[in-house]
Amino acid sequence: MQNNQRSVRFRMLSVVTLSAASLLVLPGNRAVADGSGAAPGFVALGSVDAGIIQEIRYATPHNFVGEPVDGYVQPLCILTRPAAQALHTVQENLLRTGYSLKVYDCYRPQRAVDHFVAWAQDLDDQAMKAEFYPDEDKEDLFTDGYIAERSGHSRGSTMDLTIVKLPAKATPPYVPGRPLVPCYAGQGERFPDNSVDMGTGYDCFDTLANTLDPRVTGAPRANRLKLKTAMEAAGFTNLPVEWWHYTLDDEPYPDTYFDFPVAASSVNGHPR
Repeated sequence: MQNNQRSVRFRMLSVVTLSAASLLVLPGNRAVADGSGAAPGFVALGSVDAGIIQEIRYATPHNFVGEPVDGYVQPLCILTRPAAQALHTVQENLLRTGYSLKVYDCYRPQRAVDHFVAWAQDLDDQAMKAEFYPDEDKEDLFTDGYIAERSGHSRGSTMDLTIVKLPAKATPPYVPGRPLVPCYAGQGERFPDNSVDMGTGYDCFDTLANTLDPRVTGAPRANRLKLKTAMEAAGFTNLPVEWWHYTLDDEPYPDTYFDFPVAASSVNGHPR
């Protein structure tokens, strides 16, 4: 999932000058683009590297909320251009070894983060618990750092991703209502994903999802390290509590949280 929750910095945010979309300073001192125009410096990942697989979970009901998340108009990966270009470098290197990147989430609008917060406060909604937080009490999601009011994703240079062995197999469709399986179950038991085995599914609210958890050994640990090594070589840093979560070190908007929708119309240079 995550919202850069455990490393979120609650501090005064600087307002940057944007030419293509106006900025608003909202309560809490967060600077966000109001979505009235194309986001400056953001691109659709597909316009930089069309080969990176995209499976944008928050545009679907297969996520911990159990429904499409606010702000995800299209299943599209949007990033700042430097982050997209750095991912392209990672992809080129992985392709040489027979693998591809797959992104689950990229830029995330503030309205989506607000959706997560509202969901976490509704303790009666436990629809997706059996898969995404089987051993976690929902009332503890804030204190345990799984949900927060700000997300590094909203700055545009953070993404959630994995590695797929080529040729990529199709991921079976999610069928709402089908019995859920814990995200830490074995690869052959949990929701089928064409990713290599990472030891847990994506968005698993469990310490087994910590990148270097010592209980994760063998092929899953090697796969996590393969992703980590490839990403770090291109200038990304992993959030240690989530094997899938990476942020570009030299991100262009380190203090700005955007709120334009995830849609092709929000970016310049999107695929036609």
